[in-house]
Amino acid sequence: MPQTIGTFATENASKYLQQLCKHFGHKIEVEYSSTEGTCHFEFGPAKLSADDAGLTVQIDLAEATKRDQAHMVIDKHLERFAFREGFKTMNWTD
Repeated sequence: MPQTIGTFATENASKYLQQLCKHFGHKIEVEYSSTEGTCHFEFGPAKLSADDAGLTVQIDLAEATKRDQAHMVIDKHLERFAFREGFKTMNWTD
């Protein structure tokens, strides 16, 4: 299963993890705490983790062709929540 991992160095990782999970929870199944969360997207499950270094999102893609869609969903929502930090996109690696 193809995988993509995004990182965002921030002191507010727990706050953003919880905001993302609460927001996505209106449309999809999610589970989360202050340091970990899982969002069950149609393109594959996204596992979020927050620590002192920042926010990490690991997505196990259902198909490699869904990578750009997955990046866009996370980045666009996080851009709205982290605008005070000038966020534009996570640092994504495959």
